[in-house]
Amino acid sequence: MMNIFEVNKRLKQRPPFQMIEKVTELVPGESAVGIKNVSINEPYFAGHFPGTPIMPGVLIIESCAQLCSLVIEGDGTDDSLLYVLLKVDKFKFVKPVLPGDTLTLKVTKTQSGGTLTYFDAVAEVDGQVRAKGSMVFTAIPKESLDG
Repeated sequence: MMNIFEVNKRLKQRPPFQMIEKVTELVPGESAVGIKNVSINEPYFAGHFPGTPIMPGVLIIESCAQLCSLVIEGDGTDDSLLYVLLKVDKFKFVKPVLPGDTLTLKVTKTQSGGTLTYFDAVAEVDGQVRAKGSMVFTAIPKESLDG
């Protein structure tokens, strides 16, 4: 549904911190499925862990969070707001994610109210769950971050 060029038009993050490369399903305001191709060339593998590279769990969470932001923000044209991760809950890491893996991320909005939006997320490789948990987001005005 969205290739890398279309993702770049909507996602606020950029390499080396951009984690979503493709979106295969997107139901705005409800859910999405996205792809993160895990490459040995990513800088964090040099230190996590030398000789035994494993994708850090926090970056798996960040990958899911970036996909959630695409679900929340509609058409992605409102540059005045940032959707930030407020809370991570009950994330479990079942099996390591390694270089060469294609990480399939599935996020589903479970609830929203006021400025909060809740999601369940699952990260899979070849149909096997590698991580899963819940996240909460809030919208903040971008101008509130100007010093």
